[in-house]
Amino acid sequence: MNSPTLPITSVAIVEDHEALGKGLRRLVEGAPGCTCAGLFSNGEEALKAIPTLQPDVVLMDINLPGMPGIELTARLKARLPGLHVIMVTVYRDHDRIFAALKAGACGYLLKRSTPAEVREAIHAVRAGGAPMSAEIARRVVEAFHQPSTPVTGLDDVKLSRRETEILEKIAQGLANKEIAERLGLSVETVRVHLKRIYEKLHVRSRTEAALKYRDTAGLPPSQPGL
Repeated sequence: MNSPTLPITSVAIVEDHEALGKGLRRLVEGAPGCTCAGLFSNGEEALKAIPTLQPDVVLMDINLPGMPGIELTARLKARLPGLHVIMVTVYRDHDRIFAALKAGACGYLLKRSTPAEVREAIHAVRAGGAPMSAEIARRVVEAFHQPSTPVTGLDDVKLSRRETEILEKIAQGLANKEIAERLGLSVETVRVHLKRIYEKLHVRSRTEAALKYRDTAGLPPSQPGL
């Protein structure tokens, strides 16, 4: 009796580092049961092509030129709800991890992951899993173990118009540089506003500030308000 043929997994790659992008493409093309749907070096290009290609999985860099990877993930998920997005990044901080997951990513790997780990992650998301590097998983657990700050409504907090704009961008998962570019500010000015926002909201991180904004604004966790 012939064994059933496994479905081919189509994988798109969004990575602006040329050598790393080509390396990921070779990895995908050499993985049994996988095919590379395309390699894109920026978010704008990927946003145009991926909905047409409709791959099963996207290996996504966070720090892309122009449109950041977290924003691109949210926009792609809005158009392709069944798309599996795995973040492949050097960032290990809580804020970026949670922002990526809230945007719709279902996996988070460090760029120093081995080829075997990347291949296993691709197959895991297709099987309904949520693969993460061991270090990333540990940081997620640590974040949940941190004592929480009592939540109060934003109506009781007097934020300036600019502070509110920056808080909205934080909830979208944007980095300080990206917020500065969007609002026509310097990065240092954004940092000053962030410090004031933290003080007014009685929070200690971008993640806590974003969660408080999203809870009081009534935004669902899978839609970062883009």
